[in-house]
Amino acid sequence: MHFKSLELEEIIQIQKIVTIHYFEYMNDYSFPGEKHDFWEFLCVDKGEVDVIAGDKSYTLRKGQIVFHKPNEFHTVKANGRIAPNLVVVSFECDSPYMKYFENLITCIGEKERNLIAQIIYEAKHCILNPLDDPATTAMVRNPEAPIGAEQLIKIYLENLLISMIRQLNTGNLSSPAIKSMKQKSDTLVYEKISVYLEEHIREHLTIDAICRENLIGRSQLQKLFRNKHQCGVIDYFSHLKIECAKQLIRENHHNFTQISDYLGYTSIHYFSRQFKKITGMTPSEYASSIKAISDRR
Repeated sequence: MHFKSLELEEIIQIQKIVTIHYFEYMNDYSFPGEKHDFWEFLCVDKGEVDVIAGDKSYTLRKGQIVFHKPNEFHTVKANGRIAPNLVVVSFECDSPYMKYFENLITCIGEKERNLIAQIIYEAKHCILNPLDDPATTAMVRNPEAPIGAEQLIKIYLENLLISMIRQLNTGNLSSPAIKSMKQKSDTLVYEKISVYLEEHIREHLTIDAICRENLIGRSQLQKLFRNKHQCGVIDYFSHLKIECAKQLIRENHHNFTQISDYLGYTSIHYFSRQFKKITGMTPSEYASSIKAISDRR
């Protein structure tokens, strides 16, 4: 029997990655602008920013993404109210399918957000440059990176672009993939509890209280968050509090004692210990590092 192989079509090929960034900016951050001969996308992970792309200006909020085509002048600045967290990825791709992304600003769904998160995760392990350094012009390969990390970045980015092209073709960018009823149910429960935690960020919550208020069993709750974040719900809530603290620090309207009180910590000392435990820095060290990064660009 004679077999003939099928050469697989590749509509999107990423030739090179130029930079990968995850920024946590102050609420007064402003970047004067640039243009370059490769593609770039900016996705708002938290907060909001004002963006100029070509001759048009936009306000982007959490979950929105903008693509800048080669040689398009673009700027970004915080609006003075909400300190933003931004993902910025620049890359080379000459596929004709990139036409889909010219002048594109849109919301992305859970699948796309997860793919971007995977890109950042792999980049942290295979790139030696800090991902929050805006002065990076050449990424340095980590010789001790996990096997296949760079290839996974390419795969996740190509997956992201193809997924968005498919959904742009159907006119529904955020259309979710078909899931089982259980997956849908788990997602709805997780989203409900996540909203609950954000709404009670200033309180001291216990597992029992979270279970009682959300009508969920203790083991199911813990399993849900371990599957999603590789930690229990209380650890996740602690990280959520510190992320909120980081944003308040970057907005520069409150001192550390006020932030500690606002988030329901029993003392400034306990707040500082928790902050260092999770971030590796004290609140003052974090504030200094963010200011230094903002001043560099």
